[in-house]
Amino acid sequence: MSAPASLTFRPRLQWIILRTSIEERLVYRADFALGTLFRFLPIVTQIFLWAAIFDQRDGKSGRGDIAGYSYHSMVTYYLLAMLARAFSSMPGLSSGIARDVRDGTIKKYLTQPIDMLGYLFWHRVAHKLVYYAVAAGPFALVFWLCRDFFSGWPDAVTLAAFVASLLMSFLVGFLLEALIGLIAFWFLEVSSLLFIYMMINYFLSGHMLPLDLFPKSVIAAIDWLPFKFLAYTPPAIFLGRYDNAQLARELLLEAGWIILLFIANRVAFARGVRRYAAFGG
Repeated sequence: MSAPASLTFRPRLQWIILRTSIEERLVYRADFALGTLFRFLPIVTQIFLWAAIFDQRDGKSGRGDIAGYSYHSMVTYYLLAMLARAFSSMPGLSSGIARDVRDGTIKKYLTQPIDMLGYLFWHRVAHKLVYYAVAAGPFALVFWLCRDFFSGWPDAVTLAAFVASLLMSFLVGFLLEALIGLIAFWFLEVSSLLFIYMMINYFLSGHMLPLDLFPKSVIAAIDWLPFKFLAYTPPAIFLGRYDNAQLARELLLEAGWIILLFIANRVAFARGVRRYAAFGG
């Protein structure tokens, strides 16, 4: 089955999808607020864990460093990594696409002038807009309580790069998960692939540990993969782990991955639709 020739994604249609999705997401504003607050509870464990590690290593919490991280900057890293993950995480995206392919629901995108990937993108944009509008309070509370771990604000260029990396992490996260979901055109069950992706993501994105703690040979390989942009790169930028040349390189590499993943998604969707048999409801 091929997509209809009239399939376009017009600005007015984009706005309607975004507005409708925002209204839908606002129904869950209390869940967003509570979920955000509880999302930060693991940071309490990290604070005590790294305090014990630094105490064991140096005898005094906050003295010395590990891979260039002091105790305070390590806690700051985890706080900012959780912020980055709130941008890049796409819960249910891959499984939702796979489910639509499996049960035939995807036909609604093929028989109407609505681009599936475009629709899902704006739906996720609406989700994040509402999430951050509602979760701003819990975020502010947690960061205020942990304010002593921050050594201050970076310069304007670094701060702008940090914000840009957060926004691009959303695109990388969306495109990676969408691409996994599109594999359902060839393999109807992608739960195993999704589990493998989640495990790789957890280790290689910097969510579990700062990537600086891995062996140099591993870092050299990870450095060219897109996973680090999901959690590691934004806090690394904020903490000044890159000089100006490295910063420009990281942002260009991230932009390059976005373009590559966008093309991969479009190719996968076009080829998947051509072989789609349209079974199911």
